[in-house]
Amino acid sequence: MQSSHAASVVSAVFDEPNLVADAGLAPVVRLAERTRLPELAAAAIRIKAAGSSGGANPAAKVLSLVAVMRAGADSIDDAGRLRHGAMPVAFRGIRAPSTLGTFLRSCTHGHALQLHAVHRKFLGELAAHTPLLHSAGQVAFIDIDSTHKRVYGRAKHGAQYGRFRGVRTLHPLLATICTPTARPIIAGVRLRQGKSADSRGAPRFVTEALATAVEAGCTGIRILRADSQFYNAGVVAACRRADADFSLTTGMNPSIKRAIAAIDEAAWQQIRYPRAVVDPDTGELIYDAEVAEIPAYTAFTGRNRAEQVTLIVRRVRDLAKPSVEGEQGELFPVWRHHPFFTDSSFETLQAEGQHRHHAVIE
Repeated sequence: MQSSHAASVVSAVFDEPNLVADAGLAPVVRLAERTRLPELAAAAIRIKAAGSSGGANPAAKVLSLVAVMRAGADSIDDAGRLRHGAMPVAFRGIRAPSTLGTFLRSCTHGHALQLHAVHRKFLGELAAHTPLLHSAGQVAFIDIDSTHKRVYGRAKHGAQYGRFRGVRTLHPLLATICTPTARPIIAGVRLRQGKSADSRGAPRFVTEALATAVEAGCTGIRILRADSQFYNAGVVAACRRADADFSLTTGMNPSIKRAIAAIDEAAWQQIRYPRAVVDPDTGELIYDAEVAEIPAYTAFTGRNRAEQVTLIVRRVRDLAKPSVEGEQGELFPVWRHHPFFTDSSFETLQAEGQHRHHAVIE
């Protein structure tokens, strides 16, 4: 068998008027309508684009963007798939790619905040109609973190050379909400410039994320979890104003080192993780660790005793530094310590397991 030269000029044309490429969008759009996404967008978004129709009917444009992203689009040109075949028969209010592009280019930082407001209210509506956050009335975890997203266009707004040398990045803050029985959902995103510090804007962002969690039905215990870059008095104060607990990783400063050195050897408790911890130096998987706590520790100097917190320390064997062995066996075990602060009411091992889960969400 040999290929035919004529095959190179054959093209496929999908011109069937009854063809629906993304029929699976029907239940997605109906759910968005039941949870009032079009109404929320129409009430909150106010765009006045001079000389264009970028601000007209924002609800239809927001729903079109949500639908096309759900269908797998990663560019404005991909929005054209909503107009093929019988898609305009199955769905009304579809907007052209050029119209959606004009709408997005008309958005400023203030409009991004309007979209954030729509997102918060939409999560509340969605949680009321679906089992989005099962058992959220008992305990919920709000995780915040920052990330770097590489971009290549020099005109990309907010992109700068930051942490990675010679690489232009966007540097957003992200927040998710989850429960022990529900997968995480996005609670908020805040874009900063590429070279911004990790914790820039964190206290206000934490306040918004905790408020979003309440709107999404998290009326029980709420625990904010974050890495050491968010360990500061502003984040802790935001948690306390919102009547939420916190679980924050901290660095190894001299005060914490002295506190760890004073822990009695009998105070360490064994813990085994259902998911392994990756050793940062050797890359080996670690399933076992030891945990101890120091109650009533003053996290920030100058604070009163009413603001004292619990310092919990996890220690794992430092596999990069082998112990000294002899006829008597192991003499000098070497440990790596990972401290974090919390004011939650959970017992030590449970609090450690909950904090360790932050790395899974991350």
